[in-house]
Amino acid sequence: MLNAALLAIHIVSGSVALLTAAIALITQKGGVRHVWAGRVYAAAMTLIFLTSIPLAILGSSILLLLVAIFSFYLVFAGWRFARNYTGKAQPVDWTAITAMTLTALGMWGYAAVLARSGDSQWVTLTLFGLIALGLSLADARFYHAGNVRGATRISRHLTNMMAGTIATVTAVLVVNVDTNPVWLGWILPTLLITPLIVWWNFRIARQGKNRPARN
Repeated sequence: MLNAALLAIHIVSGSVALLTAAIALITQKGGVRHVWAGRVYAAAMTLIFLTSIPLAILGSSILLLLVAIFSFYLVFAGWRFARNYTGKAQPVDWTAITAMTLTALGMWGYAAVLARSGDSQWVTLTLFGLIALGLSLADARFYHAGNVRGATRISRHLTNMMAGTIATVTAVLVVNVDTNPVWLGWILPTLLITPLIVWWNFRIARQGKNRPARN
C-alpha cells in the first residue's frame, strides 16, 4: 500500500510538473503567470523527488535514485538562480553543487558496473553523468566569478529549469513507450530539447548585450 500511495503521488506530481512547465514556457517571463507556474512546478518536482527516493529504495533501483537526485538539483538550482538577485552563492548553493558533482561521479561509477554486466543503460548514465558534471561546474563557475546577474542569472535559471523539464518528459516517455535499445528513450528528450536551450541562451545573451544588465 505504501508503494502504491507513493507511486500515485509521484504520477500526479509528474502530470502537474509537465502542465506547469508548459505554462511557464509560453507565458511572459517574469510575469505573474510565469512566476506562479514556476513555483507550482518547483513544488511538484520536489514531490517527485521526495517520492522517488523511497520508491528507488523499495525497488532497489540505483538508477532511479541517481536520476532523482540529478533531476531535483536541476530544478532547485534553477529556482535558486531565479530567487538569488545578489548573485552571491550561499552555503546551500555550494552544498547542492557538491551533491550534483558527486552524483555525476556516482553515475559514471554505476555506468561502469552496468557496462561490465552487459546492461545497455550504461549509455544513459554516462550521458547523464556528463550533463550533471557540466551543469554543476558551470553553476560553480558563475557563482565563483560573482557575476550571476542580469542576463547571466536568467540564462542559468533557464538552463537548469529546462533541463529539469527534460527529466520530467524523459520519465513520462520511458514509462509509456518501449524503445529498442532501452537507453534511446532515456536520452531522446535530451537530444531533442537541448538545441532549444542553446538557442534560448543565445537569444538571452544577445538581448543582454543590447540593454543594461538588471538584477
